[in-house]
Amino acid sequence: MTEGVNMELELVPHVGVGRFRLGMSVDEARAAVREWGLLRTAADDEEPGQIVLTHDDSQMDIVLGFSRGTLSGVELIRFRKEDADVRVLLDGLDVFRTPSEDLFEQLAARGHTIEENDLGFDALPELKVILANQSSYEYPVDEEGDPLYYDYVLVADRI
Repeated sequence: MTEGVNMELELVPHVGVGRFRLGMSVDEARAAVREWGLLRTAADDEEPGQIVLTHDDSQMDIVLGFSRGTLSGVELIRFRKEDADVRVLLDGLDVFRTPSEDLFEQLAARGHTIEENDLGFDALPELKVILANQSSYEYPVDEEGDPLYYDYVLVADRI
């Protein structure tokens, strides 16, 4: 991919996100980052707990989390450029562009169990996916001043 070309990442529960597959080694993850070529990395540890990636075009962060040397979770933090040509899809729904209340309802209508907690995290336990509004960044808000969209998603091997 090159600058200005759109990016679409599919969240595949129990499998991974885009090129990143749960269970892959640190070296395999680094190779996937190099092949992709559109991200900066911020970790060079031999055995990192995580590798932080930034997509410069959209200002979206991707955090690869490792446990015992294998990829155990992929976190995506919503892009900070509203006009970014980026789509992050879960079950065909755009996680970061569908208002969070609508996304919540659409996922529930598709039969997904969603557990809310007091910390603002919505978990889809059978998918091992967590959605949240947890950023202090100035994302779009609704009439009440609440975040309009989810700004964080985690796909993991366990939650």
